[in-house]
Amino acid sequence: MKTVRDLLNNSCDIEVKGITDDSRDVKEGYIFVATHGFHEDHFDYIQEAIDAGACFLVVDKEPKIDFPHIIVDNIDSTYRELCKKFYDLDFSKFHFIGITGTDGKTTTATVLSQLLENCAYLGTNGLTIHGKTIPTNNTTPCVSELYRDLSLIQKEGISTVSMEVSSEALFFDRVKDLSFDVVCFTNVTGDHLNTHKTMEEYFACKKKLLDLLKKDGLVVLNGDDSYLQTIRHPNLITFGFGEDNTVQIQSFKEHKRGSSFVIHQGKDLFIESPLPGKYNAYNLTMASIVALYLGVDSKEIQKRIKELSPIQGRAEFLDFGQDYDILLDYAHTINGIRTILDTFQDYERVIVVTGAAGGRETQKRPVIGKMIIEKSDIAVFTMDDPRYESVDDIIDQMVGDAKDYVRIIDREEAISYALSIASKGDIVLILGKGRDHYMAIKDKKVPYCDYDVIEKYFQKKRT
Repeated sequence: MKTVRDLLNNSCDIEVKGITDDSRDVKEGYIFVATHGFHEDHFDYIQEAIDAGACFLVVDKEPKIDFPHIIVDNIDSTYRELCKKFYDLDFSKFHFIGITGTDGKTTTATVLSQLLENCAYLGTNGLTIHGKTIPTNNTTPCVSELYRDLSLIQKEGISTVSMEVSSEALFFDRVKDLSFDVVCFTNVTGDHLNTHKTMEEYFACKKKLLDLLKKDGLVVLNGDDSYLQTIRHPNLITFGFGEDNTVQIQSFKEHKRGSSFVIHQGKDLFIESPLPGKYNAYNLTMASIVALYLGVDSKEIQKRIKELSPIQGRAEFLDFGQDYDILLDYAHTINGIRTILDTFQDYERVIVVTGAAGGRETQKRPVIGKMIIEKSDIAVFTMDDPRYESVDDIIDQMVGDAKDYVRIIDREEAISYALSIASKGDIVLILGKGRDHYMAIKDKKVPYCDYDVIEKYFQKKRT
């Protein structure tokens, strides 16, 4: 076990059992690092951290309380270095593949981890090593959690990591000390504007991933995206349906539970996939390009894509013996929801259950609400991580003056209602949370999962 002396330039011999900058995560023997968050200053929670068992403080100004501490000049870099030492991380042994963009990060990163040998996945759906998954709290975890996860990967002897990199992770420098072999950009359509304020700032933050690319690293991007077309790099591959791309997607065909298409770059690579929609053709093509670059045989790529397991919470069809389709998806952006709705129009009825997160971009709510009402036969609006906002107020902003919709505040009741009215030939789209394992209400993360609600509904039907 390491001591404060081992980790910091300090004479304190207190044993360290963990490190965090969140007072709610502090346990006995933890070092508390008082970073300055975007919404909250963690320096204000020093007393809470001490009460929870903190053994030592790292601060960048003198605390008002008499407690063992060290004052540092750059608290964010100190935090990262502290975690690196605590977990004995050697980043030179890693090969990082960073995937950023508004939509498609989870699917692309997950598929890529399945195309590569001995590769870990880290992102919205957790940390996956050798088929076993550990939940995470963010798309790209906070520094202490990220470094802990990387230490677990290192202990397993895995060197390649396919990871989602969110704009907020880049904004808060969570991955600043990592060097990436490959960086990928899926698309840029706008998200987290509560943090970034404008699309220009959001895109600028995404592009920070390029600064973390190794000198001989590869950039792969969706060349059909107008924002991404402005990126220049000497080692760049673009892909998409447009003829100007380095790699072209051709002969796309939609199937009821999947798709097929050709990846064309000099010679053709025919892809049969269980993942539906043109948006997944983009995701699969990106993953294939990276896999080919890293030496995976094209025939092996074809085989593995054809045999892909469903990706939890991403265009995930659920089968409980019902005679209609249920699709669970994380879609919560304007583009993500539009893409899902456009993909699944060929049904008797499209029934949608969704909401909008509290404390996030209010400007997108009426756009999403109008689109859902227009493109679905039955629209059910409900809660989705309301935080400190009223769910009724959020729904009011989504629906405006519309009358043709259903309002059910409780999400479990809303999902149960949608399932109860569905019949043969229909599809129920449950959007917004995917396989999230909590509901954010005020400052609490209340245990909750859409999948569990759906499973519970069918269990009750059978009894």
